[in-house]
Amino acid sequence: MCAWVRNGWAILGLILMASAGIAAERYGLGTVATPEQVAGWDIDVRPDGQGLLPGRGSALEGEDIYLQQCAVCHGEFGEGAGRYPVLVGGEASLATDDPVKTVGSYWPYAATIFDYIRRTMPFGAAQTLSDDQVYALTAFLLFMNEIVDEDFVADQTSLPAVEMPNRHGFLPDERPDVPIGAPCMKNCKKEATVTGWAQRLNITPGAVPAANVTARAAPTLNEISPGRIAFNHCKACHSLVPGEHKVGPSLYGVWARS
Repeated sequence: MCAWVRNGWAILGLILMASAGIAAERYGLGTVATPEQVAGWDIDVRPDGQGLLPGRGSALEGEDIYLQQCAVCHGEFGEGAGRYPVLVGGEASLATDDPVKTVGSYWPYAATIFDYIRRTMPFGAAQTLSDDQVYALTAFLLFMNEIVDEDFVADQTSLPAVEMPNRHGFLPDERPDVPIGAPCMKNCKKEATVTGWAQRLNITPGAVPAANVTARAAPTLNEISPGRIAFNHCKACHSLVPGEHKVGPSLYGVWARS
């Protein structure tokens, strides 16, 4: 990514933060994010490797981690279990009537693999892996797709240098990011009903209730319950849909069932 684009994003971020501060002060909406909260969200790794953290991991080290953390959903060989994505194979299939989009056939940048695993995996327990483990898993997936050798070690330097098979398969989209014309400000909703809280879902990094926030009422049936949050660890194997069996059986109607 060229320097003026990076600088542009940085300036845009400052503008948005300043705008958020003005809105919070003028309209009483929310609070200004602290540097610690911003740092908790600012974990992206760009295609060119910017944002990669210190650490290392080899393909050999990644095999055991994959079998323990990933194989239950993606299969021991990356073939995919049930409806979970296939991670290996699909070579030369993108131009066919039945394309198979995998890490090897579709993803254009190796650093993006690290970014995705680090922020979203393992399913139901995102961001619990160490940086070394993420590097090792990334190296292992690249090896499984025959992009790197078995002794490959992924780190801040080697990972961005990997040339993915589909690196030239994406074209820039020249469409504007925003619609042309002034935004519609008519018939706006006057009141909003809060049905869920990001803090209760544990998706707000370092979230601490603001001192000026009125104590909230007891949770309603529309809100996310602690049990539903805990069930995230089970969804990889079990479904709550009648008759939908994954690695484990459907748990629909299990309560009070003999």
